[in-house]
Amino acid sequence: MKDINSPTKPSTSRGTNARAKRFFTALIVFLLILCALPNLYPNKNLIQIQASSNEVVSLSLPELKSQLEGEGFKVKQIESHQGGYLVELENRTLTAEARAYMAEAESHSKLSVKVVSASTMPQWLESTGLKPIKLGLDLDGGVLFVLKVDTEQAAQNKLQSLADEANSLRIKNRYRNLSIPQVISGEQVEVIAKAQGQNELVALTATLRELYPQFTSTTHKQGSLTRVNFRFAEAKKAEFDKQLMTQALSTLRSRIEELGITEAVTQRQGTNYIRIELPGVQDPEQAKRIIGATAKLSFHALQEMGGQKLKDKSGALVSVDPVAIFGGDEIESATAGRDEYGKPLVQLFLSSQGGEKINRFSRNNVGKPMATVFSEYYADPKGEIKRKTEVISVATIQQVLNTRFSITNMQSMERAQELALLLRAGSLDAPITIVKEQTIGPSLGEKNIESGFKALALGLSLTLLFMAVWYRKLGAVAITSLLVNLVCLIGLMSLLPGVVLTLPGIAGLVLTIGMAVDTNVIIFERVRELRRKGIGMVTALKQGYQQAMSSIIDANLTTMITALILLGIGYGPVKGFAITLALGIVTSIFAGVVVSGMLSESLYSKSRKGAK
Repeated sequence: MKDINSPTKPSTSRGTNARAKRFFTALIVFLLILCALPNLYPNKNLIQIQASSNEVVSLSLPELKSQLEGEGFKVKQIESHQGGYLVELENRTLTAEARAYMAEAESHSKLSVKVVSASTMPQWLESTGLKPIKLGLDLDGGVLFVLKVDTEQAAQNKLQSLADEANSLRIKNRYRNLSIPQVISGEQVEVIAKAQGQNELVALTATLRELYPQFTSTTHKQGSLTRVNFRFAEAKKAEFDKQLMTQALSTLRSRIEELGITEAVTQRQGTNYIRIELPGVQDPEQAKRIIGATAKLSFHALQEMGGQKLKDKSGALVSVDPVAIFGGDEIESATAGRDEYGKPLVQLFLSSQGGEKINRFSRNNVGKPMATVFSEYYADPKGEIKRKTEVISVATIQQVLNTRFSITNMQSMERAQELALLLRAGSLDAPITIVKEQTIGPSLGEKNIESGFKALALGLSLTLLFMAVWYRKLGAVAITSLLVNLVCLIGLMSLLPGVVLTLPGIAGLVLTIGMAVDTNVIIFERVRELRRKGIGMVTALKQGYQQAMSSIIDANLTTMITALILLGIGYGPVKGFAITLALGIVTSIFAGVVVSGMLSESLYSKSRKGAK
């Protein structure tokens, strides 16, 4: 009995494994089809009109519709929303133009006019949390910025900080035989000591070396004077520039996230440039104002003698300690609000280190004033970068402060909200300037999508026709696997965060279809060779798939390596193409080998059973 029954055990095991394989393959295909479904329901752009304060828009619905259509903006739908209106136009490409017109027309009133995106998916699909593929700048329209990070100016600022710190220590410790020029010459800070000030010089330079390890110092004598020059060490300067670029990228990404733009592309371009793509942005001025801002906040004690002279809002001079109590890098979060008198303020939440600094300072200075200093870079009419610094608030410390306190006397609620956003996202240590700005309209994106998908449809149709004519029954299997491949690729691109479809990405889709059919061609040609040798169809299929695997893996592996290299070093269009190509290789192997193999086996197994 054992000898008769034993051969059936492996067969039963293989059958169980085959069923499990079919189940998991069907499950993966089903999930990826579900992920691809939201792409049938693209988001729509609406014009949101609301009162700036907690009021109701006085403009009536018929007046609004008449006003828009009088300017040639045909309205598709208007609905009430939170005391205002949401307007949808017949031609979505005119949404940005209509928003600009309404903003200008209602500039005298307290109306907020902006473009918002709304989902068109059915409720059951929206409840899954799935989203359509994020579209790139060339498909969805939007704004492109190229920014220059001025690392040299940041280095000068670091030198100035060292000079300010040296002067502060000199005054605090009463080093009467030392002098530090206020104006930095070249790329160095100089400390000059008289003959009787050698001990003072040693003490000061030791402190400065500890506080600023990125600087190197050289000492030389000139008559009775001793001069110590501080300058950037060469290796430390390169590291400093790298840290500035990393910090600028991180800060800009945080600012873009605060604006709610999830499809943005922010990446380094060249040595000290940053490229930012904002797909779907219909209000470039707001994005420009937030992204290009170089605001920095710091808190200083006031000085009766000496100190740094800064102007406040009224133009009066305020003398502050040049060394800050703490800066914007100690602020973990910030929110805009109003005080008990309804005036706008910004509530700050400090890190534990910042909390310790302000706690220690306020404990020793209750009843004394503290200044809030706002610094910002701007380009003058000649294009040169200048730094504007002003005191935005001088408040008396009423009690011991901790990790939470407020900045009051803000100009407006909008200004408070912008400052809170900048503080949450982080300040920029290096000034940045926008060297290129380009706005791409959504109409161009629609033409790109139409042209791209026409090319995709043509390529897919010709490929399917060839497979159907050349391989007949096996061609039907190839056609099914190609369609599964395309749907799975779209589902995978929709599912993965950070994947953005661009026009070169559509080219990658077309290329994926051509490459995917290669997998089936290699397999089916092996099957034909085996059939010519007299091997049965089911056996030929099994051997054909097995023998073709090494060729398929080799061909796709070399292409995957190329795609990963492009993904690593490319940006913008190149990166979009590389992402689609890399994901297409994964889905091509899955559909061309796993799905196609199961369909072929199932088709010919049923045919053989029918023949019997």
